[in-house]
Amino acid sequence: MDIRVQDGRFDVGAELNAFTERQTKAGAVVSFTGIVRDTDGGLRHMEIEHYPGMTESALSDIAGQAMQRWALTDALVIHRFGRLAPSETIMMVATASAHRADAFAAADFLMDYLKSRAPFWKKEVTAEGSDWVAAKDSDEDALSRWR
Repeated sequence: MDIRVQDGRFDVGAELNAFTERQTKAGAVVSFTGIVRDTDGGLRHMEIEHYPGMTESALSDIAGQAMQRWALTDALVIHRFGRLAPSETIMMVATASAHRADAFAAADFLMDYLKSRAPFWKKEVTAEGSDWVAAKDSDEDALSRWR
């Protein structure tokens, strides 16, 4: 299991290749990459904050839950913080298992957790000012299916 919270960019292809190459017992690898989106065409950048130590601990805990809940052989979570421009990679999740169903379910679970519970605070900065990104009911609804 590999959990990273970092301010620098990462190469999604290289990360996925390295993750896949170390999977000697898996028959499936599922990955998801999130990027900063500019839905209204006015986003200058996004600022992401977190509490070092607390964030890594929370992500390790939820990835550990995924490892136990599904038959995973490995999991990877990378999440960035700091200032990110539209179209920059913000995060990546990869899961590996003997069979695809567990890899897909665990990746989905991790993504739902990251969207609704991971201790990150996001602020969108536009020409008009800045606003903190509020939690969405749809994210909470998605998370509720895992309880």
